[in-house]
Amino acid sequence: MRRCLIAGTGSGCGKTTVVCGIMQAMKDRGLRVSAFKCGPDYIDPMFHRRVTGTAAYNLDGFFCDDERLGFLLAEGSRGADVSVIEGVMGYYDGGEGSAHSLARRTGTGAVIVIDCRGMMDSIGAVMKGFLTYREESCIEGFIFSRLPGRLLPEVKRLCEELGTVCYGHMPVTEAVIESRHLGLVTAGEIEGLREKLSELGRLAQENIDIDGLLRLTGGDPEGKAPEIKRTEGRVRIAVARDRAFCFIYEENLRLLEKMGCETVFFSPLEDRELPECEGILLYGGYPELYAQWLTLNERMLRSIRSAAARGVPIIAECGGAMYLREWLEDPQGRRCEMAGVLPGGSRSMGRLTNFGYAELRAESDGLLLKKGETVKIHEFHYWDSEMAGSDFTAIKKGREPRRCGYHTPNLYAGFGHIYFYSDIKTAERFVAACAAYGERNGNSSKGR
Repeated sequence: MRRCLIAGTGSGCGKTTVVCGIMQAMKDRGLRVSAFKCGPDYIDPMFHRRVTGTAAYNLDGFFCDDERLGFLLAEGSRGADVSVIEGVMGYYDGGEGSAHSLARRTGTGAVIVIDCRGMMDSIGAVMKGFLTYREESCIEGFIFSRLPGRLLPEVKRLCEELGTVCYGHMPVTEAVIESRHLGLVTAGEIEGLREKLSELGRLAQENIDIDGLLRLTGGDPEGKAPEIKRTEGRVRIAVARDRAFCFIYEENLRLLEKMGCETVFFSPLEDRELPECEGILLYGGYPELYAQWLTLNERMLRSIRSAAARGVPIIAECGGAMYLREWLEDPQGRRCEMAGVLPGGSRSMGRLTNFGYAELRAESDGLLLKKGETVKIHEFHYWDSEMAGSDFTAIKKGREPRRCGYHTPNLYAGFGHIYFYSDIKTAERFVAACAAYGERNGNSSKGR
């Protein structure tokens, strides 16, 4: 099974730019490329989809055990000629969720991207440090980002000296993928993205050893498909997806479809009301950047309020939970009216808040969990609320436990993002609640 993991020395080293170039070069050769992102990131897979033309997936070692990782890697790679996995942060960062952990647990060779701006001999020190930091590094070689062409012979010499492989370099280019808070600018917002990707593909063909990357292989991932309960009644899930709400795990939607649900997308920005549905998914994104436009769409806000009042089951994560509050402060400090399902509002904290992995322990029975049960989450947000809720206790290593979130028989709302494959019972309970709502309201279609 041909696959490689392209990781980096740290955030901002240019690994997404390099990965997009590599995948585009492979596509230009007529290869079918399967794309994965290590960790909980949503934005990088948007770029992967633009390059490959197909779905992109996440592989997260915190959310999933080895068996589940193997299953997801095998399922996502089906029909592909090669699979490319992009790392997260620095190669060793993130504990169980790190790119190094994923490489080791899936038997995948890693190639490390080094940002060479402002370095010469120190490039060798960085390489040696990464190669020797862990006994089982899984590192096959390096790619050198923003490397002046005159230094290429030197880095090749360093690689030979250290017994590793130079897979080439990505020169300085204007076709880079820009960043902002919460990571990269989303794929749909970059003007001329197709042209940028084509240029990155050309640069990768000319400067990166694509043939060498294609020779990297890993054993067949070991894992078996989890048991999945299918619903008998009609369950139509309305999923918010537009410029403001775009942080969506593709695997979550596919799992719901395997359970017999139909997913239908709607835009809180553009559409006037919810589609007919038995459940709602309000995932995160950048609602703060579009707060005024969300406020102006009064009909959709009324439609959301009405659905919540009728008892339609709702999962609202991060930006989705901000949308359910009374108001949302935009980056200019203006308070914009939101749906009013939850009390209070959300405002910028000027920094990342409660960043990282955690576990949520339910303090009462609700939509997804029974009292005392836990689910793994990831948080990544700059906006926060003065009324965070108290239906869960967030437990994070090295931090004091804190109360947060809202949990009722028909609602989960909070800043924690949930990955259904981490604990399938959360998806099963959501689907069961949606089916029960449909039956109460005469929407059952058993035997369809």
